[in-house]
Amino acid sequence: MDAVFKALADAGRRKLLDALHQNNGQSLGQLCRRMNMTRQAVAKHLAVLEGANLMATVRRGRAKLHYLNPVPLHEIYERWIHKYERHRLQALGDLKKGLEKEKD
Repeated sequence: MDAVFKALADAGRRKLLDALHQNNGQSLGQLCRRMNMTRQAVAKHLAVLEGANLMATVRRGRAKLHYLNPVPLHEIYERWIHKYERHRLQALGDLKKGLEKEKD
């Protein structure tokens, strides 16, 4: 998970993930048009994302297409967010029950 958090720490890489979420299967050229950085910089960011398993590539003829892999993000959600969210939802449920008792 360290590689995923490191990859997500950069705003440019998050923007690339957002671009892939919007339109999955883009080429490097398509992604470069969305970014305010050089082609080499985008390629380096994509390599970090691929190394963190947040993205995968597929060759189609001469084109190399980039696809979002949401599995590592889901694993972070399950480990770090979901368990905290449960307590918040329980607290809201308890508050609702308490307010309903007061109303009666």
